[in-house]
Order: sequence, then C-alpha cells, then structure tokens
Amino acid sequence: MKKLSIILALVAIFTFGMNVQAQEEMDSVETVAEEVVDSAAEVTEAAEVPAEEMPAEEVPEEEASGHKILLEKFIEGGAGFMSLVLVCLIFGLAFCIERIISLSLASTNSSKLLEQVEENLSNGNVEGAKEVCKASRSPIASIMYQGLSRSKDGLDIVEKSVLAYGSVEMGRLERGLTWISLAIGLAPMLGFLGTVIGMIGAFDAIEAAGDISPTVVAGGIKVALLTTVFGLIVAIILQIFYNYIVSRIDSIVNDMEDASISFIDMLKKHKISA
Repeated sequence: MKKLSIILALVAIFTFGMNVQAQEEMDSVETVAEEVVDSAAEVTEAAEVPAEEMPAEEVPEEEASGHKILLEKFIEGGAGFMSLVLVCLIFGLAFCIERIISLSLASTNSSKLLEQVEENLSNGNVEGAKEVCKASRSPIASIMYQGLSRSKDGLDIVEKSVLAYGSVEMGRLERGLTWISLAIGLAPMLGFLGTVIGMIGAFDAIEAAGDISPTVVAGGIKVALLTTVFGLIVAIILQIFYNYIVSRIDSIVNDMEDASISFIDMLKKHKISA
C-alpha cells in the first residue's frame, strides 16, 4: 500500500508538471504566432516600397529549439491519442523511478556483510549475527536472517529456507516490471491506432472534397503519423529504463546466490546447526 501511494504521488507530480509546462509552452507558441503575424504584416508593407528604397540589411532567422518543435508536433497530433501516449509515459516512468530507488536501497556490500556475520558466528554469537542481518535492508541480509532463525532445525532445513526465501526476495525485486512492460507495449499500439484512425479521417476528407488534393492528403497523413512517432519515442525511453532495471536485478540476484552459498558453507564451518 505504501509503494502504491508513492507511485500515485509520482504520477500526480508528473501530470501536474507536464500540464503546467504545456500551458506555458502554449502561451509561448501563441506569443510567437502573434509575432509572426506582425512580421508578415511588416513584410507585406515593405513589399509595396520600391526596390531602391528597401534596406539592404538581412534579419537573421531564429532557429527553433528541439523542445519547442517537439511540443508543437505533439499539439498537432491531437489531444486524444497523444494524451493516452503521454499517460503511458508518465505511468511507466513512475514505476521505473520506484524500482530504481528500491533497487538502490537493496544493494549492499555482500562481502562486508558476510565478514560481519562470520565474525559473530566464529564466537558462537548467533543472536549477534541476526542483529547484523536485521540492521541491513538488503535481500541478502534477509535471506541469511531466515537461515539463522532456523539454524537449530538442522542444515537441511536451513538450505531449504534459504532457497525458498531467495525466491521470495527475487519476486520482490521484480515487482512492477509487468506494468513497465505494459507501458512499453501499449504506447506504440496506441500510436498505431491513432495513425489508423487518422488515415481514415484523411480518406473521409478526400471523399468529402471529391478530389485528391495534396494539401488535404498531406495534412491528414502528417497528423496521423505523429501519434506513431510519439508512441515509439515513449516505448524507446521506457525500454532503456527497463533494460537498466533488469540488469540491476540480475546483478543483485547473482550476489544473492553467491552469498547464500557462502552462508551455508559458513554454517558448516562453524557447526552452527545442531
């Protein structure tokens, strides 16, 4: 429940931020549009002046930034499917951030942890070893704590406990990956759906006009393809985060397996099981 609240809070923050930014950019676009209209009027008036009276100065053209172009294309794509693609991006990024934070907290120095546990076990201080494990939030420490809690039941029980609890910790590490995969697959699908519906609208416009006008066809097809472009961009961004998260999980799982083997050997060495 706590993690769900964190995810919902992240989604709300992202949505609020994007809405504010979109409003600011819309105001900026309207201002630029007004300036363009004024400039066009000045150019029209200048065209009526004889050529010999025209000034020879050249006005440098301002290059539009990539961010502004991206926002303009997003607006041109329509609010319907573009909003759904944006929701997929925010939803997927919220789970990615939550997983990255959780995996960062789950990472630990397994060698140092094993040394501290072995130091207590060598002195016969099982409770001290448990306290060392409880002080760490890593899954490796949780696995060793479960094994130490059953050390009096025999080494076979300890091995089964370590194996079973290792599967539980692996499931916790992979929590949320399904929703990230859903966002990765859903974003381009929504983009393709928007493209198909946009193409249908373009053909309807052609049918209504009764003529295949390049302007009608090009405008409708451009708007339709923009949803696919943004759907693929969202999928690419989330796929990069997904692969990074999976690599972190694989690294932690490998450490868990190595630490579990060393932990069992440690119990045999010090004859902790009775």
